[in-house]
Amino acid sequence: MNQNLKKMISYYKPYRAVFAADMLFATLSAAVALTIPLVVRYVTSTLIYQQPQMMLRKLFLIGIGLFVLLALDCYSRFFIGNYGHVMGAKMEYDMRAELFGHLQKLSFSFYDDAKVGQLMSRVTADLFDITELLHHGPENIILSVLKIVGAFVILLNINGWLALAAFAVLPVMFVFAFVLNKRMRRAFQQNRIKIAEINEQIEDNLSGIRVVKSFANEAIENEKFRHGNDGFLAAKKNSYHYMGSFQAGVGVFTTLIQVNVILAGGVLIAKGMVTVNDLVTFLLYIGVFTDPIRTLVDFTEQFQNGYTGFERFQEIMNIEPEIQDANDAVALTDVKGTIDFENVSFQYKDNQEKVLNRINLHVPAGAYMALVGSSGAGKTTLCSLIPRFYDVTGGCIRVDGKDVRKVTLKSLRDHIGMVQQDVYLFAGTIFENIRYGKPDATREEVIAAAKNANAHEFIMAFPDGYDTDIGQRGIKLSGGQKQRLSIARVFLKNPPVLIFDEATSALDNESERVVQESLEKLAKNRTTFVIAHRLTTIQNAQKILVLTEDGIAESGSHEELLARGGVYEKLYHMHY
Repeated sequence: MNQNLKKMISYYKPYRAVFAADMLFATLSAAVALTIPLVVRYVTSTLIYQQPQMMLRKLFLIGIGLFVLLALDCYSRFFIGNYGHVMGAKMEYDMRAELFGHLQKLSFSFYDDAKVGQLMSRVTADLFDITELLHHGPENIILSVLKIVGAFVILLNINGWLALAAFAVLPVMFVFAFVLNKRMRRAFQQNRIKIAEINEQIEDNLSGIRVVKSFANEAIENEKFRHGNDGFLAAKKNSYHYMGSFQAGVGVFTTLIQVNVILAGGVLIAKGMVTVNDLVTFLLYIGVFTDPIRTLVDFTEQFQNGYTGFERFQEIMNIEPEIQDANDAVALTDVKGTIDFENVSFQYKDNQEKVLNRINLHVPAGAYMALVGSSGAGKTTLCSLIPRFYDVTGGCIRVDGKDVRKVTLKSLRDHIGMVQQDVYLFAGTIFENIRYGKPDATREEVIAAAKNANAHEFIMAFPDGYDTDIGQRGIKLSGGQKQRLSIARVFLKNPPVLIFDEATSALDNESERVVQESLEKLAKNRTTFVIAHRLTTIQNAQKILVLTEDGIAESGSHEELLARGGVYEKLYHMHY
C-alpha cells in the first residue's frame, strides 16, 4: 500500500505550484470558517455591553471585515472548484496517456487473455475516480484537519471541561471508522471487478450484435446480462451495507458530541463554571468541528473508490511487456530479406504441447515461400515469430544474419508488411485506412496502392470515393472489399519482407486472380511468405513448405510435391 501511495503522490509533481495554491486557498477557507464564531462570541459577550454609538461604529468595521473574509472565502472556493479540478483533469490526462501508451507496448500474449471491456473500464471509470481522489482528497483532509485542530484549540481556551466532553467520543469513533474502513475497501474492490465484467459483457454483445440477431438470441443475451447485472447489484449492496453502517455510526457519534456538550454545558452553567455566551459560542464551534468529520466520512468513500481504482491501474502498469527491445538492441537497416530459422521451437504460455518443434529453414532474400497444411499445424505462428509478435521458446530467427531479439522492434516491424487472416479496419475513411500503411503518404501514393490491390474501382463507386466513411470495423464494406483495403496498406508500405496470412481468402475468383497478379508483382525481389488454403494461389511459389504437427513434412515446388505423392498431393486432391 505504501508503494502505491508513493506512486500516486508522484503524479502531483508537474503541478506543484497549482497544488500549493490549492492547499493555500483550502487553508484560507478553513481560517474563515474558524474566525466567524469568534466574531459571534465577541459580539455577544463584549460588544453588546458597550455604548450604542461605539457599538455601531465597531459593528460597521466588523461588517467590512466579514465582507472581506467572505470575498476571500468565495475566491478560495472558486479556485479550488475551478483550477483544482483542472489540475485533477490534467493528472487524469497524464495517467490515461501513460496507461494507453503502456497498453500499446504489451505483447500479443497479454491480449490473448485480456478482455477489451475490462481494459476500457480501467482506462475510463477507474481513472476518473482516481483523479477525483487526487484533487478533492488533499483539500478535504487539510480543510478538515485545520478545522478540527483549530476548533479544538479554541474550545480548550473557552472551557476545558466542555472540550473534554466534546472530544471524549472521538477515540471510540476512530476505532469504529478504522474497522469499517477495511471492510469497505474489500467491498469496493469487488465493485470494480463487477463493473469491469459488465463492461466486458456489453462490449462483447455490441461487437457481435449481428451474430446475436442472426440467431435470434436476444433473450439469451439479456439473460447473460441479467446474471452479470445481478452480480454487480449484489456487490453494490454489500459495499453500501458497510458504507451505510459507517455513515450511520459516524453520524451518531457526531450527534453524540453535541449531546455531550449540551448536557455538560447545562451542568456547568448550574454550577457557575461557564456562561451562556460561552456555551452558545461552544455550540457554534461544535458545528465547525463536526462538519469536517462529515467531510472525512464522504472522503472515506471517495478514498475507497479512488484507491481501489489506482490499485487496478497499477496492476496493468506493473505488467512488463514480454516482447521488448534488448538493452543492446540496434536498428535494422539496409534489409535484404534473408531469413533463417535455427532449431526454432515455440509453445504458447500455459500450453504443454509445442506448436513448433526444432524448425530449421533458410529463406534467401527475395524468395517466394508458401506455407500450407492443416489448421493448427503452426503456419500463422511460424510467420508471427518473424516480426516478434511472440518470442521463440527455443532456437533463434535471424534476418540478414541478425537475431531478431537483438534488433529494435520498430525497425524490425518497419521492414515487414503483413496482411493478416483477421482483417481489421479502423473507424474513419477509406483514405485514412489505406494510409495507415504509410502515415506520410500522398494521396497519389494511396490511390496507386489501391489500384495495385484491385480496390480503386469499387472505391470510386462510392459517392465520396476515398473519403467514404466505412463505419466501425469497416462494417459498411463487404468481406472482399475489406480484404483488398488491408492488402492496399501493404502495397503502400512496400517493405522488403512480406507476410500474407490467407490474404485472398475472402475474395471472389475474379478479384483473387487480379490481386494474385498484383501480389506476385509486389513480391518480386522481396522475401515473401504466403499462408494459403487455396492452393491455386501458391502454385507459382519457388518453394512450398508443408507443415504438420510434426514440423516441416515436405518442401519443394508445386510440381515436385505433386510428383512425390505425399501430404501435399493429398491436400491438392482434397481441394480439387
